[in-house]
Amino acid sequence: MGAREPVVVQGTAVASPYDHHTTQETQQPAAARNSEETGIGEKQETRCRDPIFAILLYANVAAIVAVAGIYGTAAFSTAVDDSKDGYDYTGYVYVVFIIGLVAIILSGVSLPIMMCMPELLIKASLFLMLILSGAMMVMSFLVGNIFGGIIGVIFFLIFMCYARAVWSRIPFASVNLLTACTAIKKNLGVVIVAYFFIALAFGWSLLWSISVMGVWDEVIKESENQFEQNSVNWGYLFLLFLSFFFTHQVIQNSTHCVVAGTVGTWWFSPEDSGCCSSGVVGAFIRTMTTSFGSICFGSLLVAIVQATRALADSARNNDNQILVCIAQCILSCLESILEYFNKWAFVYVGLYGYSYIEAGKSVITLFKNRGWEAIIADDLISNVFFFISLCVGGLCAAFGLIFEQTNPEWFENAPISTNVGAQCAGLGFVVGLVLTSIMMSTIASAVNTVIVCFAEGPAEFEANHPELSRKMRETWLAFYPNCGV
Repeated sequence: MGAREPVVVQGTAVASPYDHHTTQETQQPAAARNSEETGIGEKQETRCRDPIFAILLYANVAAIVAVAGIYGTAAFSTAVDDSKDGYDYTGYVYVVFIIGLVAIILSGVSLPIMMCMPELLIKASLFLMLILSGAMMVMSFLVGNIFGGIIGVIFFLIFMCYARAVWSRIPFASVNLLTACTAIKKNLGVVIVAYFFIALAFGWSLLWSISVMGVWDEVIKESENQFEQNSVNWGYLFLLFLSFFFTHQVIQNSTHCVVAGTVGTWWFSPEDSGCCSSGVVGAFIRTMTTSFGSICFGSLLVAIVQATRALADSARNNDNQILVCIAQCILSCLESILEYFNKWAFVYVGLYGYSYIEAGKSVITLFKNRGWEAIIADDLISNVFFFISLCVGGLCAAFGLIFEQTNPEWFENAPISTNVGAQCAGLGFVVGLVLTSIMMSTIASAVNTVIVCFAEGPAEFEANHPELSRKMRETWLAFYPNCGV
């Protein structure tokens, strides 16, 4: 196949930086595509990026496996023997399994719903924020909590001002959501990949828990009726927290990179798209090989902050409560900043195979030069994901209650025989919320990728997806008439 001809969009010709069929000269004219000056990405040569951080991740997993094998198995066996109390948990297992299937079906149904009425869902999610904040305000006053009510009034007014400020941007956000959902629908294999990573995260949590049980038995010595507080080794505790958060961040960000690479293929080379197409498989392979070190790099930065914050939480019962509270606030802000930065940096890692630092520089330069700082801050679409997750969680809670009412024999030997219906409803809500959040996080990654791709590849978007391109350009220019695309 020959090189694609660049398509003129709003007077600007942009060659595809992602087209594997074009030559390097076609991909980057010297005057127009200097990535350091414009922030526009280009496909990198195939080689491992930031490999030292991938080695650290492998060493981390190997260490936890060793600790679990040496110390954790005995502690786990003891805990299992102590828990053999004659209770029957079969009913809860049935509820989790059945509601899990229901949640997967409902979250799948939410995809075409978001494609049919994205603008209505965004508006409904804004109203939901107002309703929730208003309800909290009213409830605080009703129970006599004047201070809480005043805080509620402040937040209610803030949400009202926020809704009024972003209302005019809803059309562009809705087209953005529609485009992301379309990309995911054309590449449903990424959802399977997301569930695979969630299963991996669950397995890692179990392995880490077994290791912690072993370390706890070795380090925390029991003295008659109470634990000796001086025996707590904060160094061990920090390393355990770091290990846990490091691996979980890598798993989460790997999903993000797979989605980014898949959406990039759909955007620039739609002929390679499909449920389990070369676009999905290629993005997964790149994520787990050449880009894995970059993912580990960014993940480690966030994990260090999270581990330090968890350590501060563990020290809250000690003296100097004010200092601990201040430290927690600072660490929380730093964690949010790093996660927000990673959200955009990993789009470039997944799209082009950049190293972590190169990806961060490209994203900052791109949005700075294109004047996109305001559109990033909107984050309207995340409200829709929260709204849908709550709805699916509520429906799953109702199913859990129905299962308890129609199959009481499942819970005859339940460990807590009272309020079993409420337990099943709560279990259903959590299962529905978690499984729906997996689908929503996949679409959220697609939304971030669409924003980046639209900033640097409008010509390819027009050539490959003209109807979506027309809608996005019209809504963008309606709000930013002086910013051409």
